[in-house]
Amino acid sequence: MSALATPVQATDHVSSRPVAFSHDIPAGTRPPRRLTQRPRCLHCRQRRSFCSKDKPSCSRCRDAGLTCVYEGARKILVNESYLRQLEAKAKALDAAVAAPSSSKRAPTDDEDEFADGQPLLEPFDQLNLERPSTSPASSDNFLRNVRKLYHDDDGGTSLDCWQDDLWEPGALPWRTFGLRTRLPPVDTARRLFSAQHVYIGTIFAFTEPLEAFEQMLSEAYDGPPDPRDRMSCLRYAKVLLVLAFGQLYSVNQWVGSRGPPGFDYFADSLGLLPETHDEGSLEGVEALALAGYFMQNMNRRDAAFQYLGRALRMAVSLGLHLETCDGDEARREQRRRVWWSVYSLDRILCVKSGNPLTIQDDDIGVALPSRLPSEPEHGAASVLRDYTQLSRILGQIHDAVYRRSVPRSGRSLMAAVQTIVRALSSWFRELPAALRFEPRSFSRESVGALAHYYQCINMTVRPLLLHVVERRLHAIRAGGPEEKERDWKDGLSQATVHVVEMGLGAAHDTVNMMAIAAQRDMVATYGYMDGDHIFSASIVLVMACVAFPANTANSMAMQTGLGLLHYLGEPTWARCRCMRARVRRSRRYHRLRCRPRPSPPPPAAPAAVPEALASFPAVDNSFLDQPLYDESGMDLYLWEEGFACPTMDLDFDLAQRTSSATGGNVNLSDLMYSHG
Repeated sequence: MSALATPVQATDHVSSRPVAFSHDIPAGTRPPRRLTQRPRCLHCRQRRSFCSKDKPSCSRCRDAGLTCVYEGARKILVNESYLRQLEAKAKALDAAVAAPSSSKRAPTDDEDEFADGQPLLEPFDQLNLERPSTSPASSDNFLRNVRKLYHDDDGGTSLDCWQDDLWEPGALPWRTFGLRTRLPPVDTARRLFSAQHVYIGTIFAFTEPLEAFEQMLSEAYDGPPDPRDRMSCLRYAKVLLVLAFGQLYSVNQWVGSRGPPGFDYFADSLGLLPETHDEGSLEGVEALALAGYFMQNMNRRDAAFQYLGRALRMAVSLGLHLETCDGDEARREQRRRVWWSVYSLDRILCVKSGNPLTIQDDDIGVALPSRLPSEPEHGAASVLRDYTQLSRILGQIHDAVYRRSVPRSGRSLMAAVQTIVRALSSWFRELPAALRFEPRSFSRESVGALAHYYQCINMTVRPLLLHVVERRLHAIRAGGPEEKERDWKDGLSQATVHVVEMGLGAAHDTVNMMAIAAQRDMVATYGYMDGDHIFSASIVLVMACVAFPANTANSMAMQTGLGLLHYLGEPTWARCRCMRARVRRSRRYHRLRCRPRPSPPPPAAPAAVPEALASFPAVDNSFLDQPLYDESGMDLYLWEEGFACPTMDLDFDLAQRTSSATGGNVNLSDLMYSHG
């Protein structure tokens, strides 16, 4: 029998009613194709079957006795210029029909809800501009280009609007959480907000002003959030994280056995953070970044890396790394500030923990933070902008100094270091007066920014400094005490001496600045950034005291740094003990003449901010602009050896090098306390 003899029919799996395919309908009687189609009911969508789309119940649900439910709203991506056109048309329509008309007819179900010059594929009533697919390699971008060729439109359609979700929003389990900690009184919450704002809010844009925080706090006092309300959970999580940081920065003692101050609030917030499958939002980015930063303060660098990585990827999925055409300048600026805040935290953690950079600067197309008309000239935007520029230089340091690549010549290494140092010099020259550190007048923002600056210098020169110290320790071991008092500059080129002195000067300035800040209670007792900067500077000074001739300024600065480490509390010294354990050699270990550890200075006035403060800063900006060039080529091999296998994690690098240079007889604690 011929295939054309009998029309092909399909049987509905719910009812016995045959369903004719479109090719069985004569062309003359086929209804015209509608540009806009109504969505199927949820039951028909789940079964992937035909839906008559009748209301209130389609024929299939009516035959099966099922409750017919239509989706209320869906989200699509449209070009923002098209959205603005719709808004302009809506305003014009409102003005034209200001007086109500009795003759206006309500649209029927079969009519489009609106008619415009640019049709949509389906009648969506909720627009989502948070996920622009602008990558040149994306299919969305290719589709837009094709549409421009054929339709001469602005390509506002996204592939995302062509496909339904593969599961219903309620198919996945709701988040479960338990709130074990009571919220503090309002006055205490305000005080904790102010405490965290001094250390976080003045640099990173993760927390709202006090007025907005009090609104979220008032909502939190009404009771725990509904687990199904994602935004309510995020707001509650941000309140808990702000309180956690407030306690962390305002309590100077370890008050419990479970964790540092604020740990209970932090633990409660974890159950409210966005799930990986949740839709992204600015609030979600902020909450994940705050959680990652708290993990970083607890020295859980792997956990912090994962939380900050999620925050950065969510920010990328929202398009925060690219500019938007949003007409609201305040909204655009908020997106920029959240992006660059996450960028800086992620960049610092990647470099300090030895991980590859999460995102390259060439992939970022958003402007740096800028001041809004209502803000002061040197406000939060200025601080974040300067801090971000340092974070970008830190990425250059990672690529030029620490990235694993083919061995480079000594001259190319000198050129790379010279480029970085000049970028740092340019940053310092352009630093506004409000962010400069003056011993008698300074702000917490200046402490954070300049500590970041000195750390960039430290990270740049550290591989060469470690190699010079290693050679000195070998020579001292072979030649005895007399060798230690020989001028360490002998036999080194001017370029090498210049770089080593640059690192020593940055260490001096870091320790002295932090000592002055500690006198005014502006050093975070449990702050990862402050502790890491002091720790790195102190280790550089310890190496100088061990390997170089006796120097009063170096010794006093080293003792000040060690006193600050005591001042920072037990968690910092736990890290030092961990380092000491790494230096131990299992085959041979004994204590040398360890002098008693210096007692910690009073918190309000660290023991000696030495006379060297009179010459603060030790790093002269013009000093950084001096050219690095070894005309004789005598130290090129030294640079090649020093930068051959640099390690970003100073804990491991120093432990390995000191142990090999001293034959395994000295531990880090001995080096610190045998040179008082």
